[in-house]
Amino acid sequence: MSESFDSIDAVMAHAVSLARGGLGHVEPNPAVGAVVVDDSLRILGSGWHERFGGPHAETLALAQAGDAARGATLCVTLEPCCHQGQTPPCTDAVLAAGLDRVMVGLEDPSPHAAGQGLAKLRAAGIHVETGIAADEVRRLNAPFLNLLVNRRPWVHAKWAMALDGRIATSAGASQWISNEASRAVVHELRGRVDAILVGAGTVAADDPLLTARPEGPRVATRIVLDSRARLSRDSQLVQTLDQAPVLLACCQEAPADAVERLKAAGVEVLIMPTQAETGRVDLDAVLEELGRRRMTNLLVEGGSEVLGAFADADGIDEAHVFIAAKIIGGRDAPGAVGGHGQKQVPTQATLVPVEVRELQGDVYWRGVRGGRGLSSDSC
Repeated sequence: MSESFDSIDAVMAHAVSLARGGLGHVEPNPAVGAVVVDDSLRILGSGWHERFGGPHAETLALAQAGDAARGATLCVTLEPCCHQGQTPPCTDAVLAAGLDRVMVGLEDPSPHAAGQGLAKLRAAGIHVETGIAADEVRRLNAPFLNLLVNRRPWVHAKWAMALDGRIATSAGASQWISNEASRAVVHELRGRVDAILVGAGTVAADDPLLTARPEGPRVATRIVLDSRARLSRDSQLVQTLDQAPVLLACCQEAPADAVERLKAAGVEVLIMPTQAETGRVDLDAVLEELGRRRMTNLLVEGGSEVLGAFADADGIDEAHVFIAAKIIGGRDAPGAVGGHGQKQVPTQATLVPVEVRELQGDVYWRGVRGGRGLSSDSC
């Protein structure tokens, strides 16, 4: 017997669950899920947008339902498209299927959509409703919506720390604070984002690879904030350019010969404006450039001063914090988030917790930024 539901909201929640299967595969497109049900809310067909350039969720769900879709209801997380892109318009498939109703989570705010698909369906006599489980759909596609509205990637901040908040000892040792289970989650995150960003200090101290192991659905660009372009050509980042690209953002004052050496080694160098207050690379300029490249998710891995710079700029959309049951101590041991910090203790939560998990003794805490109307189930 086909799976059935007790409400349209429950059907849409199932469509959201299906849509998550596309995260990391479909960006910069949105993650979309679709379910076709009969009058008793029994599933006739379902699908999700599985990869960028591939069939859309509605097309897959209708194909699975076949002739049974005539007179049925389609629940889809995002407004069906009505333009010719890499795939035919989904509205054509909806009209051809003979559906009676289309229930939509959110209208697509993209300039080429913006309600046009819904208008076409209504003009054809199909009953259309929007706003079904809208909060869930908005959370799911927060990075996509953020890219459209703010034209910059959704910023994920990640750090591992001991119980006392230290991310390294006073001597600079940081491997390993978190355990293997925590590091596996980090690698999963790396495999689902468009870029991973660190500061020059982290590269000098840790010589990281910043690749996903095992590989995920995406190969992230590795970004280094390096005001003076001092990145060593012997670093693991430069030596593994065949595995993933490296983009170095430096200031206009960086020595020209250092910039040319890195370019000759295969590193892409971006000469960015200097932030007057800090004398370092302007973060807003970097984020705007990544937005122009349609990067949807950016993972900021540190160090402390880079995380602090993003926090000071109110630029963290989502945090992934791994807490180890260890005490490091030491007055000079760095904390997770540096920068200027707050002058007063915030009266409200900076991030809203959405997930807390034990990982073989470590604790994984994930929170999203509140108050913007955009939150994420993206990773």
